[in-house]
Amino acid sequence: MTDVDQELDQESASAQIPEGLCVECRDQEASFSCEQCSEDFCEMCFAMIHRTGNRRNHTYKNLDVNMKINGKAKTAIAATNTSNGDMDTEESVLEEDEQMEEPKSINIISSGSTSFGDWFESRAKYIPLRLNMEERKLLRLLEAALNVSEYTDKIDIISYNSSKTRRMVHQIKDLCSILSGLMVASDYKKGQELIHNKSFEDNKEFFQKIFEIGRRHKIMNPEKMRDAYGKLMYMLMDSVIPDVQEMLSFSLIIPIKTVYSFLKERGGLGVLHHDHMTDATKEIIADGKSRQQINQEIRKKERAIEWLSRKFTNENLKQEEIRQCLYSIGDNHAYLRANRDCCERMLHYLQSYFNPNKIEKGYSLAISSGRNGARLSHNHEMQYNYANQTLQLWREIQHEMFMLWTLSDQDLLSEHNTYRLRDTGQGLNRVQMCPAVSKSMHSILHRAQQKVGYWVGSSVIHLGDKNVPNALMFIDKYNQVSRILNPILICIENIAPVIAKNSGLRNYVENSFGGIEELKKSILADFFRYAFDGSGADNFFDAGSCIDGRLTSAWNWCSLIEKKAYFPVFLLTGFVGFDGDGF
Repeated sequence: MTDVDQELDQESASAQIPEGLCVECRDQEASFSCEQCSEDFCEMCFAMIHRTGNRRNHTYKNLDVNMKINGKAKTAIAATNTSNGDMDTEESVLEEDEQMEEPKSINIISSGSTSFGDWFESRAKYIPLRLNMEERKLLRLLEAALNVSEYTDKIDIISYNSSKTRRMVHQIKDLCSILSGLMVASDYKKGQELIHNKSFEDNKEFFQKIFEIGRRHKIMNPEKMRDAYGKLMYMLMDSVIPDVQEMLSFSLIIPIKTVYSFLKERGGLGVLHHDHMTDATKEIIADGKSRQQINQEIRKKERAIEWLSRKFTNENLKQEEIRQCLYSIGDNHAYLRANRDCCERMLHYLQSYFNPNKIEKGYSLAISSGRNGARLSHNHEMQYNYANQTLQLWREIQHEMFMLWTLSDQDLLSEHNTYRLRDTGQGLNRVQMCPAVSKSMHSILHRAQQKVGYWVGSSVIHLGDKNVPNALMFIDKYNQVSRILNPILICIENIAPVIAKNSGLRNYVENSFGGIEELKKSILADFFRYAFDGSGADNFFDAGSCIDGRLTSAWNWCSLIEKKAYFPVFLLTGFVGFDGDGF
């Protein structure tokens, strides 16, 4: 807790509680009176405090027999009633719970030609469904099997000693055998059902499910399965080759389960068009809010989730499954805040600290080819526009990343889209065309160009060549955007709080950089100059201003961070590396 929060808590503790309000939160009407505690609580606080321990056995009385409670309070109260044998009260609570009133919601009016519900539905087509507990157990088995597999080491090599198709089939069956053995070790009964007098073909549904779980988990958690995911996708790429599939006699691939496909299959698409979807899926952000405001937003969100899960349940769709869909959409919002919003914040700094039409002394963004590693020549205005449009493009790509990932999955696993093993200058790589991703990327690029109104440099998108061999490399490349921008933003935003605590650090910043604001501007100016200078390629001819080269030069700037004069400031503000693994 901060000092401000402690002071607020002390003030609220000393203040007299108005009659009829909850003694815990002090802002909600009391609904229960606990006989052992001798205090009155609202439904939320009563359910939270009396859910475990000795308080679970406390008896209570209703202060308002007509109250409407949510699912969480009902669970705790029902448990209390059962432990005390008060079955009549439990039945009345359940009846009241079924008649729960609809929470109030703000009507959302879309500024576009489609409704807000249509927007949710279109987004839900590419939002993977969050894993449940059973699927998480299978995910651990898959990760363990992939960690010990040597699939790519034995397949992606130049060898003339044996048939490559036979090697592929052998390695795929070997991985399936490892999965079956791990299943027996983790759950003997289910494992025996899986392997007893059965072939791989008989268990194809199990293998399809577990591989789909791995693909779905990776999309929602890009920082996970760093090595295992590539191995998994390359194995699945080989499994769709006609000769391999003929020898296997079954397919390992099924479509990724999304929120849209799950709800459509069970007749629950109506939930996506309801006004309460905004409240039920919004992300609760604590920045600049009091504890009371945060608690109110949380309660509002939970009430909306509970109401939607009750309203749209049917014989094919359970309440818990609706909650899982709503939480999955909320996960998408959290992903966008972490990966897309960093581009917007960096754009804000560019537009706040620099003016394209005015050059401030010492903070010119101009670069010249051949100086300080730059391979482009831009004056101040052109470089400002170049950095601005690049960040705008990255922002658009991150906004559509789930869609791009789904399309890349289609490109990689298409049986009609073959690959060839080729030395790209960075070892042997699978070079494969990316028709679906390429089409979508050109649409995103066109949208970014229309937004900025101009375009500096090349608009070539490298896909299926030696720069970006396949869709897997494309996804991995643009997953690095947030890893580049977020450490810089953390440093910029933590400079003032860290420096203010120590007079020695203040003197260091004043003497070396001229002040805190000057330090921030120096870091940003260096980033906007040399992270967008066309450098970082293997040779001079591959460098430049193409769509792929913009991210390459940014990575090159990151690799040289320890040579910068302001690098100690990064360390002082908690910097551990652009990959989060330690510097």
